[in-house]
Amino acid sequence: MKLSIRQVIPPIIFFFLLLIYGLLIHPQFFGDSPDTYNNMLSIEVLILLAMCFSAIHLFRLGYDWKTIEQHVSQKVSESVPVLLILFSIGVLIGSWIVSGTIPMLIYYGISIINADWIYVFAFLICIFFSLLTGTSWGSAGTIGVVMMGISEVYGANLAITAAAVVGGSFFGDKMSPLSDTTNIASLATGVDVMEHIRSMVYTTVPSAVAAALIYFLMSPAFSSESGSSIVDLSAVELTLSELEQIFNFNILLLLPLVIVLWGSLTRKPIALTLLGSAWVAMILAFIFQPFSFVDIFKSFNKGFSVEMVSNLNLKSEVVPKILNRGGLYGLIDGIVISLLIFAFIGTLEVTNAIDISIRSIMDKLQKRTHTVAAALTTTWFTSVTTCNQYATSFIIGSAFNKKFDKMGIPRKVLSRSIEDAGTMLENLLPWTPSGVFMAGALGINALEYAPYQFLALINIAVAYFFAFTGIACFYRKSIDDSQ
Repeated sequence: MKLSIRQVIPPIIFFFLLLIYGLLIHPQFFGDSPDTYNNMLSIEVLILLAMCFSAIHLFRLGYDWKTIEQHVSQKVSESVPVLLILFSIGVLIGSWIVSGTIPMLIYYGISIINADWIYVFAFLICIFFSLLTGTSWGSAGTIGVVMMGISEVYGANLAITAAAVVGGSFFGDKMSPLSDTTNIASLATGVDVMEHIRSMVYTTVPSAVAAALIYFLMSPAFSSESGSSIVDLSAVELTLSELEQIFNFNILLLLPLVIVLWGSLTRKPIALTLLGSAWVAMILAFIFQPFSFVDIFKSFNKGFSVEMVSNLNLKSEVVPKILNRGGLYGLIDGIVISLLIFAFIGTLEVTNAIDISIRSIMDKLQKRTHTVAAALTTTWFTSVTTCNQYATSFIIGSAFNKKFDKMGIPRKVLSRSIEDAGTMLENLLPWTPSGVFMAGALGINALEYAPYQFLALINIAVAYFFAFTGIACFYRKSIDDSQ
């Protein structure tokens, strides 16, 4: 059945209208709570409504339920790798806490990291870790969790810290030759991976420098009087003291972290690496920590709780906040959202709606500037509707490869655009796998940290500026003087 853009676009429009109302308009104008984020309508319900609308629309077009169900089932099956990682990170966090790994990293991190520059440290440390490992999820779910704990102890703004963690983590995800998204983008466009990375340097590195400068200027040191620290040192000392009472620290507790680094560098499957690290952490908990066999297994299942510690009278309000988390069900909200969004995407694939929408634009592109800008725009559109960066890379690559060749634009500009508008922006939205993951691991909603995720925001602005000006677009030949 050959369909037009008008026939396939209504479910996509309805989906975005629901999100705009539920996540933006309703919290601002119709909420009961002064906290905007508490007034947001359930994103799970919004996605479910969009899926129902899409199914009804398909019925009107003449499709039967069996066809719809087959596409939905096939798409949901593709979410299994994402779900495995979400489960693995939940288990990893719980096991790293009960073993003492995360508490020890927080404890010594407080001694090393200056509270007045916490946001810059969070950004730069996550850049280093993600460049080394090539994974944004692994970086945020491990060292990022530690940075959030340190920020909690210092009383810093958690949304800004989360944004710095996410930005730093995605810098490496984009620029490391070990990154899966980096390799997929180069593969989808037929560009050598190192040439692809060199092309991204033009947009990503200046954006990272600008983001680091902003985090520097937002540092607590600039908000305190006479440059003095705003940290309550007595509260910090109390937190450190209570962490020492609960856990026994030693250098072997770094072994779970070493396993994650080794697995990333040797390109082992991320879910297996995380689970392997979690099991080693559990063994360390048995050996070194004063918890029962049952409590350690509870940390895997429901997450760690300070109530597992006997005869401990906690006075610090911070300790439970940084320790009571993790477990197999720790990221259950994200898992449900992932299942529903993939099911919705399955209904869109019945009509091939996304591909038809993109290809309807292609014939209208006559200028180089418009072509590069269209590649950016269709990338973020595809990314936020497919919620799959791999699929986005191949969809945009197949749609634009020949167009870029015809217009005399090197494909490394296309591969760069796929990452500038796909990899970078995906983590800002609460229904994408990256947004879901970051919210679950860091405890901050994607829309809450998004205004402070300066790397992504600046990067996309720079990418569009280069697209419209032709800067760093490396045109090979002139099509006409007006371009």
